[in-house]
Parts: sequence; C-alpha cells; structure tokens
Amino acid sequence: MTLAFIFPGQGSQEIGMGKALAEAFPAAKAVFEEVDEALGQKLSTLMWEGEIAELTLTANTQPALMAHSVAAMRALEANFGISAKDAAFVAGHSLGEYSALASAGAISVGDTARLLRIRGDAMQSAVQPGQGAMAALLGADYAQAEAACAAGRETGGACDIANDNAPGQLVISGTKAAIDAAIAWSQANGVKKAMALNVSAPFHCALMQPAADAMAAALADTQILAPAVPLVANVSASAVTDPETIRQNLVKQVTGRVRWTESVQYMVGQGVTATGEAGAGKVLTVMQRRIEKSLNGFTLGTPEDLEAFAKAIKEG
Repeated sequence: MTLAFIFPGQGSQEIGMGKALAEAFPAAKAVFEEVDEALGQKLSTLMWEGEIAELTLTANTQPALMAHSVAAMRALEANFGISAKDAAFVAGHSLGEYSALASAGAISVGDTARLLRIRGDAMQSAVQPGQGAMAALLGADYAQAEAACAAGRETGGACDIANDNAPGQLVISGTKAAIDAAIAWSQANGVKKAMALNVSAPFHCALMQPAADAMAAALADTQILAPAVPLVANVSASAVTDPETIRQNLVKQVTGRVRWTESVQYMVGQGVTATGEAGAGKVLTVMQRRIEKSLNGFTLGTPEDLEAFAKAIKEG
C-alpha cells in the first residue's frame, strides 16, 4: 500500500487524549514533556485531568492536538519502525498542518508548540467575541456555497468559504451578520441543512488578517527545514517541500480556505491507497470516505491503534 499520514485539526480534542500513549511508550511521553517545557505549562496535565472548557480554548487546543499527533508518530517509529519517511505524503487539516510538519522533521516540536500557542492566541483575539461566526452547509455544492457567501457579503461584511471538507460538507466564515444572511440564503435555495457552528472565532476568512500578520512575524524567526516527505498544503492542495514556500503557505493558511477535498483527491491521484490519521479522533478518516471510498483509513490515537496499523503494514 502507498501511505499518507494525515493530522486532525480543532474539534478533535477530548480529556484523556494521548494519555494511554504516554503510559505505554517512552517516546510518546517524551513528546508531551517537550511540549510542556516549550510552553512553560503543564499542558499534558490539562489534557489528561483538566476541564474540557479550558482544553477547548484555542490557545490550548492547538498545541494539545499537535502533541498527541506527534506523540503517536514518535511511538510508531520507536516501537514499530514506521515513520513519516515511509509515507508518500503528509497533510494536516488547518492546525494539523503544523503537526504534519513537526512529524516530518520540518519544524522542531518545541518551535511548533510555541507557534501554535501564538496562532491560537492571535486567532482568538483577531475578532471581538460575538462579531464573527461560522456555519456548516450540508448537502451544498461548491457553487451554492459561493452564492451563499455572495449573499452574506451583501451585508457589507466578510463571508468566505473556510473549509472544503468533503463533498456536501462545506464551512463558511465571516461576520455574524454575513453568516446569518448566508444561512438564510441557503435555507431559501435548496441547501439541505445550513447551521451555525459553536466556534470561538471566524477562522479561515478575511477577518483573520491580524492573526496572519502575527504568524508572519512568528514564522519569520522560525527555522523550517525541508520535510522528510512532501507536505500537501491546505492552501494549494498540492505537494510542497521548499521551506520558504511552506513558511508563506502557513501565513496564507490563516485567512485562506482549507482545501481538504482537493488535498485528498491530489494524494489519491498520486497513488496513495491508505492513510493513517495520527492523533485524536477519526474526523479526517470519516471525511475521506465521502471523498474517495477506495482509500483505506487507519486511526493512530491509542497503543492498540498503533499495533493494528503496524500489523496491517507488515502484512502489506
């Protein structure tokens, strides 16, 4: 099988995430310790024993999800001899792109944790609470989502497609007034379901420009190496290895669309037949079934997951 490792984004967090990996594998435990040290915070304690409301704060969620993902990859390599180098590509959904880069050796774990803390804080503070919103358009095609956003922009506010997650699963983002107008347009024009999402900020739209500026400054001082295998970037849905292109894409990603459907289609077009979703949950594995049914998907969040995956790889 031809592999790609994929890395989840915000929304997959839960209390207890990664704890079993840390208890079973020293290599995984070391990742959580490295993240704690980089942030000067016992983030692992929050992840394993804290309150979900605190974990769900964007500034905590982003480095926490990365820590779980990288811990799974480090344990997979140390205990089963499988690493990112064995894949054709790595790719991550939104913040998951940072997890992908850390797993492929492009950015150190400590730097990645610090970048995601900055990113989380910047995204949260870019728009005043209550001023922005996001909505899921279920059953909508791309043209309908574009038309809904156009209707939203007639209010004078920003309204963009934020995530193209899978066929019939698009997310839009912008000012609250614009999103309300886009939902109303969708409901009047045949979209199966249009619903506001419970999010803390309007991610991946023009309103995030202050956060993009903050990330441009933070990334300018960060060492980025060529990843061990190509990264399929959110903003281009194509493979990149050049460090400066990666740096620019990570800035563009803050305001840009997460082109996940196209990213999965690109990897399949390049011969990928199986994915391993490293970290919390199985959101990406479920979404890819809607994109390409032929893909074999594995989740890599627990010791049992890693053992089953390693066995499947060994058996071919």
